[in-house]
Amino acid sequence: MEISGSSAFSSGLSSLQSGQRRVDQAAADIAGASVPRTAQAQPVLQPSTETRPKDLSNSLVDLQVGKVEAQAGARVLETADAVLGTMLDTRA
Repeated sequence: MEISGSSAFSSGLSSLQSGQRRVDQAAADIAGASVPRTAQAQPVLQPSTETRPKDLSNSLVDLQVGKVEAQAGARVLETADAVLGTMLDTRA
């Protein structure tokens, strides 16, 4: 009998990694938007083209979506691990 749990493990790991990437990107967007454009390296003679703050609502939503996605992936991994352990206990 072949015990294969790699599909669940790879799915969980993929979801966990995707959530982490989404969180990283959203965090970078939020961190980048919080720095005023005038504080960045710009010549003094040119006026700032961005006078209004960026809308961070999409980044905040992405941050939460990434968090939930990573948590779901972690739960899939935990469940796959438990199922594999049960299968091994039953087989042994």
